[in-house]
Formats: sequence, C-alpha cells, structure tokens
Amino acid sequence: MRNGLVSIKEMKWAIVCTFVGSALGAELVQYIDASLLTSLIPILLIAISLYFLLAPQTKESTSKQKMSESLFALSVGGGVGFYDGFFGPGTGSIFTVCFVVIGHFSLVDATARTKVLNFTSNIAALLFFILAGLPVWELGLVMALGGFLGARLGAKVVISKGQKWIRPLVIVMSMLMAIKLLWSEHSDWVLSFIVS
Repeated sequence: MRNGLVSIKEMKWAIVCTFVGSALGAELVQYIDASLLTSLIPILLIAISLYFLLAPQTKESTSKQKMSESLFALSVGGGVGFYDGFFGPGTGSIFTVCFVVIGHFSLVDATARTKVLNFTSNIAALLFFILAGLPVWELGLVMALGGFLGARLGAKVVISKGQKWIRPLVIVMSMLMAIKLLWSEHSDWVLSFIVS
C-alpha cells in the first residue's frame, strides 16, 4: 500500500465480499467435517504449481477484465474467502491465480492485491473463531509473529525483485504445501510401504 501497488478504495467490494465469505466459512466449518477438503487441496495446489510453471510470463494487460469488478468481488472474493474461513491452505495462491487469469494483472500486482484479501479473510475467520472460543493463543501468537516478519521480508523482495522471484516461490511453496498435506493424510500408508 505504501508503495502504491494497492488501492483499498478500488478493492472495497472485494474486501467486503471476502470478509463475509470467510465469516460464513468459519461458522460452517464448526458444524461440518472438513476432511473431504484435505484430500482435494493437494490436487488443487499441484494444479496451481503447474499453472505457474507452464503458463507464459504474466504481464499487466490493457484489455478488459473477463468479468465485472462487482462479479469478481462476489465470486472470487466471496468464494475464496469462504474457502479460507472453512479450510485455508493455498488461499494466497488461489487468489493470485484469479487476479492473473480473470483480472489480467501482472504477477506483482496480483500478489499485492492477494495480500489485502488474504488478510481480510484471515481477520474475519479469526474474529468468528474467537467468538466460538477456538483459538490456541500461545501457538497462534508465535505463528502470527513469524508470519508478520516473513510477510514484511517477502513484500520487500516482491517490490524490489518483482516477478522473477514470485513465480518460483509460488511453485515451490504450493508444491511443499501439497506434499505436506499428502504426507499428513497418507503417512501411515507410505511408512508401511517403505518398511515392507
């Protein structure tokens, strides 16, 4: 925001829709088993990695968005916000892909806008989880501090180094998250296969 890459005024409807979507997701996850998503998310993260690996270099387009700003706010902001409140892994990558593919933004601008919506969905979910008395404060606050420091460093790298750093990082991080989720879901099977 300080570097002029993001205008909150331009993103106001996306912020509102993301907040509402995330709040609904955070409420719903308290009543529904989210284990189905655990199986689907690694596939989605691998697909995102492959998209950024194989897609041509993204440049800001002067052509019109594929959908209106209000429809983008409702569908992408609300939909991805809901997913983040409900489950979460890979939300930033999903937002970024949507900004690049649908919004025709450069990868740097898409990443900057992603941070605003990801922060919005995290705050909304956190508020509703606090109301339900669910946060594990000791672990959460340490992770928040680490996330804050890492995000500050990451934002400086993106602004100074630009797109050449974002693509490899998105690919690597999406693949690592997919592997982590697959491992935690199927580690018993993998270990028994190795032992036998």
